[in-house]
Amino acid sequence: MLDPLPVAVAAIQAAILFVLVEGVRRGNVAAAVNALVAFAVAVLPFVLGTTTDLVVAPGLALWLAVAGLLHSVGMLGPYDSVPWWDTVTHFVSASFVAALCYAGVLVAAPSGWVTAAATTILLTLALGLWWELVELVARELGEEFSVDPVLVHYGPRDTLVDLLVDVLGAVAVVAVDVRAFVPVVDPVLGPDRPFLRWAAGALVVGFAALTLAFAGLRRHARGDR
Repeated sequence: MLDPLPVAVAAIQAAILFVLVEGVRRGNVAAAVNALVAFAVAVLPFVLGTTTDLVVAPGLALWLAVAGLLHSVGMLGPYDSVPWWDTVTHFVSASFVAALCYAGVLVAAPSGWVTAAATTILLTLALGLWWELVELVARELGEEFSVDPVLVHYGPRDTLVDLLVDVLGAVAVVAVDVRAFVPVVDPVLGPDRPFLRWAAGALVVGFAALTLAFAGLRRHARGDR
């Protein structure tokens, strides 16, 4: 009997490719670029499964592909025209990231559910803040070079809502105790406590780099005026 999950994953990957073609047809560079990235991410589980010993369950591959499809389609217009599209997309993406963080914390620094849950929520929030900074830098780059930004920033209120949804996605993951990523993460990390320090360090460096880039672009924009 044919397993429906891989078929569903393949169908969603094909749908992302359709969004890519549609973005190119419309001359919508942002939609095309985002669809291309989403497709690359959606096929990553298959690539890992064929080139490494890592096996990503079809359910996880489906979760990732759905997140990519929602974001890609949103870039064609629903982000602007459908009030709830951004919220749903953010929740699906944030819960996926939170599940990955939760598995990493459980494997690398096993210290009880409460600590793992709190760490997961904080990591997800930090990654959400990092993403909002990426959107700000993308907006400034678009203005600097007079092109449509690859990512769209909708203002402070939207940022607050996005971060709240990120936290809700993380809370949902730890409340349900989603451990689906543990078999994927365990062979890579193993019980290695320095993982969290490295992750925190990478986040700090990322924040610093994005903040400097944003400040530099803003100064340059004010200088031009």
